[in-house]
Parts: sequence; C-alpha cells; structure tokens
Amino acid sequence: MRRLFALLTLLSATAVVTGTGTAQAGDLRMGRATEHGSLDPHYSDLGSDVATAENMFESMIHYDAKLTLKPSLAVSWKSIDPLTWDIELRAGVKFHDGSPMTAADVAYSLNRARDIPNSPGPLSSFVRPVKQAEVVGPTTLRIHTVNPTPLLMDMIGRIFVIPAKLGATVANEDFNAGRAMIGTGAYRFKSSAPGDNVVWTANPAYWGEKPAFETVTAKFLSNPASRGAALLSGSVDVIEQIPPADIGVFQNRQDVKLFDMVSTRVIYIAMDQGRDESPFITDKDGKPMTVNPLRDRRVRLALSKTINRQAIVERVLSGAGEPTGQIVPEGMGGHDPALKPMAFDPAGAKKLLAEAGYPDGFGLTFHSSNNRFPNDSQLAQALGQMFTRGGIKVNGVEVVPYNVYAPAATQRKYSMFIFSYGSVASSSLNGLTGVLATYDAAKGTGSLNRARYSNTAFDDALRPASAEFDPAKRGALLATATRIAMEDAGILPLYWQRLYWAARKGFTVDANRGEATTIHFVHPAH
Repeated sequence: MRRLFALLTLLSATAVVTGTGTAQAGDLRMGRATEHGSLDPHYSDLGSDVATAENMFESMIHYDAKLTLKPSLAVSWKSIDPLTWDIELRAGVKFHDGSPMTAADVAYSLNRARDIPNSPGPLSSFVRPVKQAEVVGPTTLRIHTVNPTPLLMDMIGRIFVIPAKLGATVANEDFNAGRAMIGTGAYRFKSSAPGDNVVWTANPAYWGEKPAFETVTAKFLSNPASRGAALLSGSVDVIEQIPPADIGVFQNRQDVKLFDMVSTRVIYIAMDQGRDESPFITDKDGKPMTVNPLRDRRVRLALSKTINRQAIVERVLSGAGEPTGQIVPEGMGGHDPALKPMAFDPAGAKKLLAEAGYPDGFGLTFHSSNNRFPNDSQLAQALGQMFTRGGIKVNGVEVVPYNVYAPAATQRKYSMFIFSYGSVASSSLNGLTGVLATYDAAKGTGSLNRARYSNTAFDDALRPASAEFDPAKRGALLATATRIAMEDAGILPLYWQRLYWAARKGFTVDANRGEATTIHFVHPAH
C-alpha cells in the first residue's frame, strides 16, 4: 500500500510538471531502469549496455523474443572443417555515414572486442575461439578457430559491427562524445544526456524493415515509482522492470497493458574465492582475517543452506520468480532436471560452519545493486537477515546504483555480492565459460568470473563440451560440468526472474526471454 501511495503521489507531481505528455505521432519514449556504462558497443556485455547499443548497432545474428537465433548482418554460415567457418554477409548494408559495411569491418570489430580497457563485462569470452578472421571478399569472412567451436555463431555472432576506419585508437570517450557512433542499425544516434536520456532518429537508409518510429528517447528512471508515474501520466510510452508488488497498479486499466515473460536471467550470489584476504570479511570482533572462509566449500554450502529461496520468491518477489539450483532453465542445452535448488536447512548450515572451524561464524559485509532488477535492494536485505539467522555476523548490507556497482564488482572490490547472468544463447556454454571457468585473460575464459572461482575438474569437464558438434552430447557434457560447479557451490543460484513491461494504449511490447527493452521489441498498436 505504501508503494502504491508513493507511485500515485509521484503521478500527481509528474502530471503537474509535464501535463499530458502526449508524444508526437511516430515517436516513442521508453522508461528504462538502468543506464548504460558506456555508448561504446564493445565496452560491455552487461544488459544495460547491450540495451542501448543494439538500437544503433547490429551484429551478424540476432535473437527473437524466444531466443531463437536469426540471421542479421550475416545471411549464412557453414563449417568447412572443425577449425574453419565461412560466413556470408548481407550485401548492400551501409553504415550511418553512408559507407558500405564489408567483411573487413566485421573482422575489425571481432579483433577490437578482444580487449576493451576497464570493461565491467568483457566480450573476450565470445571471441576467444577466433585464431584469425580472414577477409576473403567484400561480403565473405573466413574464421579460423583455435579449437573446434560448434557454437561459434552464438559467440562471435553477437559482436556489434562498427566501421574499420575508426582505427585502432578509437576509445570509450569517442563513443560517449558521439564522434564514433556509427552503426548499421534502424536508428541513428542523435544525442545523449548522461544520467538522463539517449535519443535516436530513424535511419532512412536502413537495409531492413522501415523503422516504426521517427524519434525514440530512452529516459533513465531508476526509481520504480517514478517509472510507473511517468507511464501513467503519459511522460513515457513503455516501461520495464515493474516490481511485482506494483503489478496491481497497472492491471484492469483501459489506457495501459501489461506484458510478462519468465526470463533466462539467473540471480546468484558470488563469493570471493581468489585470495586469502578479502576486503569485507572479518572475524566476530570486526577485525580483518588473513584466512578467507569463502574459499572453503563447507562454508559456501553452509551459506547456501541458510537461504530460503522459496520464501524469497513468495515474499520478496510476490511470486515473480522461480527458485533454481543451476544457471539455465529447462529448454536450454545443459539444463539438468536432477539439479534442484539447495534446501533451506539452518541446522545443517551451522553444522557445516562448525566443521569448517567457524562454530561462531564470521563477519561479512554484503553488497548489491539497487536498480539492476526488480527488488534487488529488498533481496539484499532479506539475504542479510537469513545469513544472520544462520550464524553469520552481517556487518552491513550496502547497495549502490548498478553503473557504479558493476565496475566495482569486476574490479574485485567486494567479498560477497549479488549478481546475475542472462543466457542469450542456445545453451549454458557461454554462461559457464564466462561466470564459472577459471579466469584466464589470454584464453578468454572466466571473463565474468568476478569472484575468481576455480575448479580444475569443472574446467576439464567444460572443455570437451565446447568442442562437441552433436547437440545432445554437448548438452550432456554441459550438464556434467554444471553439476561439478553447483556441488562445489562455485556460485549460489537463487532464482530465475519473471519480468514485466507496461505500455500505454497505442503501443505493444514483445515480452522476451532475453529481457531486452529495445526499440525492435516495441511496436505501434494497430
């Protein structure tokens, strides 16, 4: 009730300031929860960055609302032999500056994505199999791989293509300043106001279907009540990430429609396992420890047993989630139906802590974002309480905006923290390789492994899966690797989330498993 009152109060205030906020015909205004970290399309694979980039830039493939892989800048691809692929690109595609898109631009983009400084979500894991990108002709690219890579297009096909003429020195600041914002997409970059909005205009020379809107504005509204008020007042036409508790505000209205989908995004807890002294681990008296208890499997399992996942889904998420014990849901390659969520077992947790030498627990500060996904702050507080009841001294629960939080997590500034991974692919391979494989910058593995989990048995089990061309055999190998990591409590999976969008009358949204709030998933209602 308090959230509803706050939303309606904000609605009144917004209406006073903006009036009806009616958009011009052909325009679209989206209310997004999270701002990108950079306009550079190779900066990060984090959802907020991709949601901005894919409105302007395109890759060789794209995914529809059900995560089915579709051709985009590439029209066909085939494996010549286990280490060689030929990719035929779409002819006649032009960049926003009028120059033609060629195989040389794709090769340049693949090479550039290998190493972007200070990325909070590096793309290196997607291009790691590429030994050489050979330009055979204007629209033909030959990829030589280091190892057999049956899911190559699931990986390199996602890299956004930019013109090679930008050169080797083009940097993050060139994109953020607008100088390098040259893509092939249906919309062109117009302007950006950091912390507030990004504006695009239709690309009249687009190779594909005519853009549905003339001008599109993405407004960054991190507060859920503010997003809801903006929609109901007419300040925006579409919003994302509606908290489950606020769903009732938008139901049964003639001017607003809800759209929802269970996503592939797994919300999990990461635990610092790569060093003996972790920044937010203390003894019971608050003094730093020289031995990191999170490196002990028994401690990690104990922490998992203190979590009541079903209660989180029911009470924190109002049912908008599904408890999980693994990284991908049913229907994706590598899902193991035998892997169930860890049972809530406080007594078992305390027993394991005692066996590990911590009968009185230890101290930790728990970290989370506060605007990445619905109720992330509430989730962090609930988990802090559960850890406390399980015998851990929680020194604090700290939450910060995602554009600050994600880089800090990547820089290993936290000890135990909430993160998420959305699998936009046909199997768990990319997620396992990025989140749980041993971090190796040269090999491109573990690029999203912010906790530096490392397990040789898991790495050995994952390796043959990445080289298996038969989907059934690959799925079985991925399931085996997943079991090893989950039984070792490499991460603590919590749930897959159900996502909600809302749109004003005159607009529809393709609710999608990839959770994107991008222009091509929004349509004028007919």
